[in-house]
Amino acid sequence: MTNLQATKLEERINKLAAGFSGQILLPGNDAYESARRIWNAMIDRRPALVARCATGADVARAVTFARETGLPLAVRGGGHNIAGSAICEGGIVIDLSAMKAATVDAGARRVTIEAGALLSDLDAATQAHGLATPVGINSTTGIAGLTLGGGFGWLSRKYGMTVDNLEAVEVVTAGGQTARASASENADLFWALRGGGGNFGVVTRFTYRLHPVGPQLLSGLIVYPMAQAKAVLHRYRAFMAKAPDELSVWTVLRNAPPLPFLPESAHGQPVLALALLYTGDPDEGAALVHPLHHFGTPIGAFVGVQPYTAWQQAFDPLLAPGARNYWKSHNFTQLDDDLLDVVLSYAKSQPSPQCEIFLAALGGATMRPAPDAAAYAHRDTRFVMNVHGRWEDPADDQRCIGWARDFFAATKPFASGGVYVNFLTADETDRIPAAYGSNYRRLAEVKAKYDPENLFRANQNIQPAADGIG
Repeated sequence: MTNLQATKLEERINKLAAGFSGQILLPGNDAYESARRIWNAMIDRRPALVARCATGADVARAVTFARETGLPLAVRGGGHNIAGSAICEGGIVIDLSAMKAATVDAGARRVTIEAGALLSDLDAATQAHGLATPVGINSTTGIAGLTLGGGFGWLSRKYGMTVDNLEAVEVVTAGGQTARASASENADLFWALRGGGGNFGVVTRFTYRLHPVGPQLLSGLIVYPMAQAKAVLHRYRAFMAKAPDELSVWTVLRNAPPLPFLPESAHGQPVLALALLYTGDPDEGAALVHPLHHFGTPIGAFVGVQPYTAWQQAFDPLLAPGARNYWKSHNFTQLDDDLLDVVLSYAKSQPSPQCEIFLAALGGATMRPAPDAAAYAHRDTRFVMNVHGRWEDPADDQRCIGWARDFFAATKPFASGGVYVNFLTADETDRIPAAYGSNYRRLAEVKAKYDPENLFRANQNIQPAADGIG
């Protein structure tokens, strides 16, 4: 950048700051350094500025600034995305983290919440009324990125994907205009935002439908030694084929953390954990999950009635920010015997104590909408596998990334071909069409209408349709 260009940029930044309700954070500022750090420590980028917005008007001003200057634009909600899309090099970051206000209409079973909120903020606001909507399983995740990619978690078998419960959004488009999108207003944009990621604008506010949940629910872990994992997985597969929608059971294969209910001799040893939540009456749930305790001989279990919010935070210590992370993921319509053998083989050779493999059971309500009901298309998915490569030392990058890639390749023959867009890493742009399946063409057309210049491209990017729309 020449001195003249730097001077002009400084003038534009000063103009942006005038009348800006939030904060403009620049290099050299302590707050800037923390603002550019995100969950995945592999991402180390230095934007020209971070616009920490306080209002929707701030967001509109920042979008206009990006469009007029031609600087790269990224949008940060929770900063949790594995690919690092929340931060760009040398551009402007629209930081929504200060925008967390929530309003709950308990009678109408509806919540409206700003886009900087985390899952913990949403859960806290709604659980005060004994209500919830399906979101993810790590409470430090931002609601915005989770929702825009589709969203699923413990409540999804009963109540669907997060986007199935989204009723309306407020969004700033590439033109710097604020619009409302719902089934009756800008319906094409609303369709695209339900799974199409951050390609179409900056959502500043979400309105979700709520359901009676808890606040006390049956949940917990049953942990088996890896030596019994094959038998447990086969029994798990048969069990989930008949499980009611109210019950979610996920499988996690990793080295055992030092959980207090596990014997010390098991700490650090390879294990298979069944993680469960039952959304109905806890007494009914206890009888229903009883067989899970007898898939083998557990080395420990902690299953009981606890606050839903506590269970939502149970995995936070294993997914804390600051580690280096590399993921690979597949969707499956079934768990073949040969697939399970591959899973077990790689589970026994995990390259770091923090690595893990999880199989999330979907099905139920997630499969009932048509594939084209929203941008999220993968309604045939019964299991999502995510390979969590996670470690601390950059010297281990090649070994840990190689393990995840090899595992991904070995399980590909059994996969459906689809993938959950929020699990794509930055080097998987070739899989973007697979993330949207048969909806990709329509998404490209909506992109051409609302963002023809591809201003919003720091994401798993959908290119505007070359021939426009229609």
